[in-house]
Amino acid sequence: MRSRIWATLGVAALSLGATLDADAQGEVNLYSSRQEALIRPLLDMFTQQTGIEVNLVSGNDDAIIERLRIEGANSPADVLLTADAGRLHRAKSLDLLQPVRSATIDAAVPPAYRDPAGMWTGLSLRARVLMYAPERVAATDLSTYEALAEPKWRGRLCIRSSDNIYNQSLTAALIAHHGVEHVEHWAQGLVANFARPPAGGDRDQIQGVAAGQCDIALANTYYLGGMLRSDDPAQREAAGKIAVFWPNQQAQGTHVNVSGAGVTKAARNVDNARRLLEFMVSDEAQRWYAESNSEYPVKAGVPWSDVLQSWGTFKADALNLATLGENNAEALRLMDRAGWK
Repeated sequence: MRSRIWATLGVAALSLGATLDADAQGEVNLYSSRQEALIRPLLDMFTQQTGIEVNLVSGNDDAIIERLRIEGANSPADVLLTADAGRLHRAKSLDLLQPVRSATIDAAVPPAYRDPAGMWTGLSLRARVLMYAPERVAATDLSTYEALAEPKWRGRLCIRSSDNIYNQSLTAALIAHHGVEHVEHWAQGLVANFARPPAGGDRDQIQGVAAGQCDIALANTYYLGGMLRSDDPAQREAAGKIAVFWPNQQAQGTHVNVSGAGVTKAARNVDNARRLLEFMVSDEAQRWYAESNSEYPVKAGVPWSDVLQSWGTFKADALNLATLGENNAEALRLMDRAGWK
C-alpha cells in the first residue's frame, strides 16, 4: 500500500526538491488531490496578488492523506486540499488538521459547507445529479434519488462503483435523512437497475447515456461542464446529448459536495496558509471556479458561468457536509451488503 502511495506522489515530490522548505518566508506548501491544471492558475493568481509562492504536490486523495499521516509533525505541508468533504473529515479524524479562525471565511462560506470545529472549509461546490437522454426519458418521469430504485428503471442506469467517494458521500447523505435500513433497501434496488457493471469515471457514465448503453447516469455537474468545454469533439458531442435533472427538489434538495481545504497540524506557514484559503473564497477566485471548472461558488452572490446558468437553479441539500465523513464507514458497509461493486 505504502509503495503505491509513494509511487503516486514520487514524481511531484521530486519535481519540488528542495523548494519544500517550510521555514522559508513568503511561501506556502500545498498538498492537493486536484489536477494541477484545475488549480495552478488560481494559485498563480494568489502569488501575483500576495507575493507568496505556492509549492504544489499533487496526487490522489488517499495517497496525499496517507503521506501527511506518515510524515507527521515533520510534514512540510501547510494546506491539504481535497475533492470531497468525506476525505476532509478523514484527515480531521486522523488529527492531521488544525482549526483556522477567519472572519473572512466565516462570512463567505455558509456553515453547511464548513467543518463545525473550523478544521476545513469548502471552496467550490458540485452537485450530483441525474443526467438523462431526453429522447428516451421524459423529465416528468424523474423525481428523486430514491426513485431510481423503482423497477421501471431496470437495466437503465449507469453509475460508478462503490469505491468512488462521490457515491459513498451520496449514500452517507441519504443515511442521514432516512437511516441505514431504508438506504440499504434503496441500494439493493439501485444495483438491480444497473445497465452494466460499474466501471470508469463520471464521464464514462455520461458517455454511456449518450451512446445508448443506459438512459440515466448519476454524475457530478462539473464533469458535464468539462465535456462541454472540451477540445475533443467526441466529448462535446456526447455532452450535447445529455439533459440535467435536479433530484429531490420537493424534499431535502439535491446532494452537493465540495472541494475543500484545511490547514495541516504540522503547518509552519500558518498565516500564509490562512491567507491562501481566504483568497480561494474571494469573489475573484469563486468566479474563476465557475468559469474555468464549471463548479458552483460556495460564496453567495458570485455570478455563475453561462454553462451553470444553462442548467437552471436548484435547491441544494442543507445537510452539513461533515456528516458525509461521519457516515462514510456505514455507507461503505451498506453498499457492500447491497452488492454494489
